[in-house]
Amino acid sequence: MTRIPDVEGSDLVPRDPDVLSIGDRAAAEAATAKLAEGYEDRAWGCMTSRHKFCREPCPVYQVTRNEQHTSYGFHATVAAMSRGLVDLEDAYEQYAYCTQCGACELRCPNTLFTGDFYRNRTQLVQLVKAVRAAGVEAGIERASWKQWNADTVTFRNEMQGDPAQVAGWADDLDLPRGGETILFCDCMAAYRQTKVPRAVSLLLREAGVEVGLMNDQWCCGGPALEMGYVDIYEEFARHNLEDWRKAGARRVVTLDPHDYITFVEDYPRLFGDYGIEVLHVTDLLAELIEEGKLRLERPVPVSVTYHDPCRLNKRRGIWESPRKILRAIPGLELRDVDHVTQWAMCSGAGGGLPLALPDVAAKVARNRLDAAAPLGVDVLASACVWAEDHLERVAASDGSMPVVDITVLAAMSAGLLDPDPWLAEVRRHREAAP
Repeated sequence: MTRIPDVEGSDLVPRDPDVLSIGDRAAAEAATAKLAEGYEDRAWGCMTSRHKFCREPCPVYQVTRNEQHTSYGFHATVAAMSRGLVDLEDAYEQYAYCTQCGACELRCPNTLFTGDFYRNRTQLVQLVKAVRAAGVEAGIERASWKQWNADTVTFRNEMQGDPAQVAGWADDLDLPRGGETILFCDCMAAYRQTKVPRAVSLLLREAGVEVGLMNDQWCCGGPALEMGYVDIYEEFARHNLEDWRKAGARRVVTLDPHDYITFVEDYPRLFGDYGIEVLHVTDLLAELIEEGKLRLERPVPVSVTYHDPCRLNKRRGIWESPRKILRAIPGLELRDVDHVTQWAMCSGAGGGLPLALPDVAAKVARNRLDAAAPLGVDVLASACVWAEDHLERVAASDGSMPVVDITVLAAMSAGLLDPDPWLAEVRRHREAAP
């Protein structure tokens, strides 16, 4: 147990039994040296500023109240490692306490002073990925992440689903394989939240947008990269890009923000400009609605607040298009919480947190649901299947408000899905609420 200078609570966290180590000291020292070479200057830049504005917006710090679990704490530990004050094995477990939501980056004065929130910013997410990767390289791993990644390699998806059924959700939709526009269906959406890709497919067909599926879709690889398993990520990324190119794809439409950010940020770091446009479906649907190609005319009489997915709002600045979709639905009342306020909100579903620290992840989700409760809305809507699934599970434990994807709401309003069973469920929940 090591005390990090000027980091409150850094001596309060005992060794986590989930952390495994092969004790390869030479590998750990080499990984630490490589890490320091890339991030030492940034780490000391953070430490010497000592603003610590990153603490309160951090959804994990809101739960643990341990400064070690903030951007400042993460940078301070790297600075300490660069001077030999802390070894990688002691530091590694600290970096599980991060959803990689990016809230700290936007609140950091080193970001704000640049005048551009989204292009010039503190790179905490990349630092966390780098420390996790250094741990894996040195044989220091979390047992939960190690098993999860081994299963993902076996099944080629995160859900341990039959690889032959990755497109089973579309069996009756007659979608072609390949084409100029590919719909990439996230692992969660393909196996559990199947109503979302079905809604997206119906909406795009209604608007006259022809989409095809991959011939052999694998996980995007982003979650493996977030947990530090670089080799697995690269294997998946190379496979998917090869599949797109063989299919003749010019555009990939994603319905999950985790896939989207992997394709627009991580793939270019690996491949450079790979010549395929990537869109998140909310941007495409908002454009189709504005152009009159997609008409939302059936009323959906519910009150809704919108949860901004971190990887859209905080990480990529996409917050307008989802609200345009919701405001286009007749009968729907949007009680909005602005996207800047939501910098401090998170579902807790990202960055491997639910695998490593499920209790912390559940408390992050509970905080998000509690923030929505005073608005008095019927439903919490979002545009991220991982956030929705995690929030649904936490909400189900105490009967909190229903959670729905905005594409499902849009499909109801377009007359493509029957809203009555779902509206009846919302009414029952409303009547049962205290």
